[in-house]
Amino acid sequence: MNRKSILLIEDDPALRENTAELLELSNYNVRTAPNGKAGIDLVDQEKPDLIICDIMMPELDGYGVLERINSNPDYAHIPFIFLSAKTEHKEIRKGMNLGADDYLTKPFTEKELLDAIESRLIKNETILNAYQQTNKEEEKGDIRNLNELKTFFEDYGERIDLKKGEYIYEIGDRANNIYLVITGVIKCFKIDSNGKELITELVNEDNFLGFTPLQNYSPYLESAMAVEDAQVVFITKSILRELLGKNQNISIELMNVITDNVYKVKEQLLQMAYSSVRKKTAQTLLQFADTVGNGNEKKSIKVSRSDLASVAGIATESLIRMLSNFKKEGLIDINGREIIILNQEKLDSIE
Repeated sequence: MNRKSILLIEDDPALRENTAELLELSNYNVRTAPNGKAGIDLVDQEKPDLIICDIMMPELDGYGVLERINSNPDYAHIPFIFLSAKTEHKEIRKGMNLGADDYLTKPFTEKELLDAIESRLIKNETILNAYQQTNKEEEKGDIRNLNELKTFFEDYGERIDLKKGEYIYEIGDRANNIYLVITGVIKCFKIDSNGKELITELVNEDNFLGFTPLQNYSPYLESAMAVEDAQVVFITKSILRELLGKNQNISIELMNVITDNVYKVKEQLLQMAYSSVRKKTAQTLLQFADTVGNGNEKKSIKVSRSDLASVAGIATESLIRMLSNFKKEGLIDINGREIIILNQEKLDSIE
């Protein structure tokens, strides 16, 4: 069996030598580089099976290395593990959003490093085998529609478990991944210069999230946060590009989904611009009920008043007053934080 090759990019000589020795003793072929620029040169010379890279380095830092790797289709599938002394959640998320497969904080144990390498090599081999199988069975229709694409996400994507209020990404993070919501609800939003939040989209289970131009890694233009506990899976843009390139039907179906989302956002903006406060509130209640409702005959939602106001594009105080009016009219009931829709038809007909 051929030994897997690993490229270790680390500017600390002692750590670089010790880690390389550990990997050699674990039956890996190891090449080392003292900075990002030298590391990229080695990738060009011989394509490794896996890359381990420090973040803070001279010449070219780890983020720059990963962006160079992702920009080349020949290298985009190489598993990439960051090593860093940075332990902040924001830094870890930044690395993962750029497309890193794992993130180990220094100091790390021998077991943590070897387990991360082994799991990423196995994961990569599984995905490559899936591609090969898809190519072999193309005539049988593998991954030829949107449902099968979602199945691919669930089978081969990376999973993230989110608590309520946790970010998937923030404005300015590099957009490398496309997400599929498995459970829960995600809100996409922006904060204006006055600190006011505008929710641009609510994404519930079985829907995609995080679309940006597939040919580059431009920053996200909005943030995404869990409205409730949620689970998402993601694959990188490079993998999605390859899947879309194999079948035109998936591209068309996906384009229809994105077009529909754009239409809904435009409709929401028009409503915010021209509708009365009464209609904005009614339509927002129905939108949330469809997205985060409990599925009972009488739809109910448990969501903050500020989130409702953000989608409606009105002040929170105005929304609270309108909810009180709707309750008096028998259109809704309010039980603490829960809002129960009693007359959906009348709410929908409000002008």
